[in-house]
Amino acid sequence: MIKSWMIIGSVTFVVALGSNILRPKDIKWFKRLRRPSWLTFENVIPIIWTVIFICGAWSAYIVWEKNPGTYQTWFLMGLYLLLEVLIVAYSPATLWSRNLKVGTFVGAAGSALGFIVTLIVLPISAWAAVLLLPYLIWSPIGTYTTWVMHRLNTV
Repeated sequence: MIKSWMIIGSVTFVVALGSNILRPKDIKWFKRLRRPSWLTFENVIPIIWTVIFICGAWSAYIVWEKNPGTYQTWFLMGLYLLLEVLIVAYSPATLWSRNLKVGTFVGAAGSALGFIVTLIVLPISAWAAVLLLPYLIWSPIGTYTTWVMHRLNTV
């Protein structure tokens, strides 16, 4: 029998792969952008996102196990999926459009939705809400960084 954590983990992994739908010319464009002097942690960003995705999947699993298969739980799984799609959409949307304002908007939308999901999940499971904290901490940092980069690279 397939366990719920296997399905949630698989969906998380497959959706996360969407952030890799990037063209080499777009990556080259992004690498040429000016960055703020305080952006010294760029090499660890993939590790940060890996931790965030694992915590998000674990949070979804906890919520699912509290009340599996109900309308409310399916609705919450949809919110988790929407949040992950927003997270993953950041890179393709920013790089394909070559517009850091787009990235700032997508990041801010993800931050807002992450906050809403956390508030909805909190009464169901405090642990599930705590597992969303890495995203709630990191998302505004990433959004702010994108905004600063936009200002540095505006012609």
